[in-house]
Amino acid sequence: MDKTWYRIQNKADQPTDVYLYDDIGGYGIDSASFVNELNAIDSSEINVRINSVGGEVFQGFAIYQALREHKADVNVFVDGIAASIASVIAMAGDKVTMARNAQMMIHDGHVAVQGNAADLSKMVELLDRASNNIASVYAERCGGSVEDWRGAMKAETWYTAEEAVAAGLADEIVAGEKRTARNVSDLRIFNYAGREFAPAPKTFDAVESEASKELNIDIDSLINSIKKGLEI
Repeated sequence: MDKTWYRIQNKADQPTDVYLYDDIGGYGIDSASFVNELNAIDSSEINVRINSVGGEVFQGFAIYQALREHKADVNVFVDGIAASIASVIAMAGDKVTMARNAQMMIHDGHVAVQGNAADLSKMVELLDRASNNIASVYAERCGGSVEDWRGAMKAETWYTAEEAVAAGLADEIVAGEKRTARNVSDLRIFNYAGREFAPAPKTFDAVESEASKELNIDIDSLINSIKKGLEI
């Protein structure tokens, strides 16, 4: 069987099971293949099971939108990890359930790129727009503003199942079946290799307070620099 990052199981008179258990958009398979199969599903209920560190941002957005627009009730289960764009896909669920030992991670979009200054400038704008779109998905589901969620994303915030429910990113926690978890080595592409290595999520008030302190420090430094300049 050829490798793929998703698997869809249709069973007569039962919910359809969708497994996203690898890098979104990997193995040369784009989201169009997934969306075409998804749109052919006639079930009234779809269970989406996620254990993914993320993948290609725009492929993930297409999957998120297709799930949101599907006529079926969509139940999302985070079996191991929903990181990066996989966490956005999770937000498409009418209900999001975390396994007790599962984790979720949100961060700003990033990409490997090369080119001249104009190329890099365009990529910065594209990434900023994409990250704002991601933040708007979290804000729509959980409350808070786009700016709030961008702050959490820039900090690369990891959540345990309990923390995800507290933040509104998930609805409930279940013991869940024992499933294959991601290796820590899979997570070394991020700043933190999993929730156990990351600081606890901060409240939006705390993030705003830190940002205000940094702004005040910058202003004080500027004033001191100006004073020193006048003294010379």
